[in-house]
Amino acid sequence: MYIIGALLAFSVLVIVHEFGHFILAKLNGVKVEEFSLGMGPKLFGIKGKETEYTVKILPIGGYVKMLGEDGAETTDQRAFINKTPVQKLSIVAAGPIMNFIFAILMFALIASVRGYLSPVVSELEPNKPAIVAGIKPGDKIIGVNNKKILTWEDFVTEVYLSNGSALNIKLNRNDKIENVKIVPIKDVNEKKYIVGIYPTQVTNPSLVNSMKYGFIESNSLVKQTFAFLKTLFKGNVSKNDFGGPVTIIRVSGQAAKAGIISLTAFAAYLSVQLAIFNIIPFPALDGGWIFLLLIEIITGKKFDDNKVGFINYIGFAILMTLMVLVTIKDILYPIKF
Repeated sequence: MYIIGALLAFSVLVIVHEFGHFILAKLNGVKVEEFSLGMGPKLFGIKGKETEYTVKILPIGGYVKMLGEDGAETTDQRAFINKTPVQKLSIVAAGPIMNFIFAILMFALIASVRGYLSPVVSELEPNKPAIVAGIKPGDKIIGVNNKKILTWEDFVTEVYLSNGSALNIKLNRNDKIENVKIVPIKDVNEKKYIVGIYPTQVTNPSLVNSMKYGFIESNSLVKQTFAFLKTLFKGNVSKNDFGGPVTIIRVSGQAAKAGIISLTAFAAYLSVQLAIFNIIPFPALDGGWIFLLLIEIITGKKFDDNKVGFINYIGFAILMTLMVLVTIKDILYPIKF
């Protein structure tokens, strides 16, 4: 049941993403030939007026197939290839944008239901770094090492990434700025770095504050993700720091066990990751198309559609190979949590 719930949650993210492409394609007068959920052989499909809606055997990913997106020449004005660069850009960018919007709405929904944690100190643990450094209840944490802190999760991330190094904390105390230095210590039981601070729980937030939290939390996740990618490209991560489809389903299953709110929060988190992954300027990804279209808009020079189609084909093959390798890694070296 939990695995089914996890698969359904992931499917919703794919539908949201592809619906962005689908609706903008329709608005720009592009013929959509297929709207697919999943990959591989077709399980079943429903034929609409001009679009076939299909479900594939592998519950991972999905796509919207538009007339002329493969680069093949056609005189049909409803073909993607015959649209202006701006129209193409709006269609391609709509997928990641929809994932960001979905994440914002889900985080806002969660906030309205259970409230959220604010980076305002409510309590301090005795004999821990925070209270020793002079932090007091009511202090609002607004910065760590010259980085803005907007959510409690921002602060926790900085403590986690500190690896025990000193943190320069900027506080708002009664509308006055205070600066303190804290050296996190490792919690023996939880095996993570802590400073001994409890945040403030905001309950029954207004609709405006819930939406504001949705924006802030999504923005925080974007920053954290790019920080991880930076660490990844530097080669400072191990095989236990990332996972693929199997890990996603495992974690989603655990989130489902914890309840609908936890599953919704994880779905919102994944939605942000899906959006960021898709805007990476790599062939076959939305980001690859966005990169080419922006160059085309700026220079006014059109790329050879056949060459673009071939490059995207190669990019897709590389991505599929990568997915297989990461899946094998998930099976042989599963992440422990």
